[in-house]
Amino acid sequence: MGEVEATRLAAWQAFLYSHAALVDRLDTELEDQLDLPLSWYDALVVLSESRPDGLRLHQLAGYLVLSQSGISRLVDRLERAGYVTRTRCPSDGRGTLACITEEGQAVLESAAPVHLAGVHEHFARHLSDEEAAVVQRALSRIVRHLRPDRRLLEPPAAPEGAEGRTGA
Repeated sequence: MGEVEATRLAAWQAFLYSHAALVDRLDTELEDQLDLPLSWYDALVVLSESRPDGLRLHQLAGYLVLSQSGISRLVDRLERAGYVTRTRCPSDGRGTLACITEEGQAVLESAAPVHLAGVHEHFARHLSDEEAAVVQRALSRIVRHLRPDRRLLEPPAAPEGAEGRTGA
């Protein structure tokens, strides 16, 4: 294995391990503080950013990287909790739409500060501005390759004269 390949393999391994550790920690914090699993939080975020009439279950599954049966079980639990409603798709009557409820929106808004504090503490503060920009560009390029239809957050434009500033 050449040097370039070894470096890329090490990057892959670091990505996998850090992702697993971060997801576990963020899930634990949401569960401990709000009794809300990270998978529920993620689903509520996607639904809150979707069309007002909601998303088809297969679309939601794509955003959350879940199987059809996995998304059905997740939406069942969210519906029982009162955070999501299901309706028939008006355009064809066969599909099912999931839509966030007012209660779901309120839970999401109360959970967001906990989640964002965890993202900062366990991920963002460990990267300089330059490193964060490199990670964002590299991972966005991979997502665009694998899921060209996926919307991604774009980093804000740097203030004038901010080139070269870093912070950890």
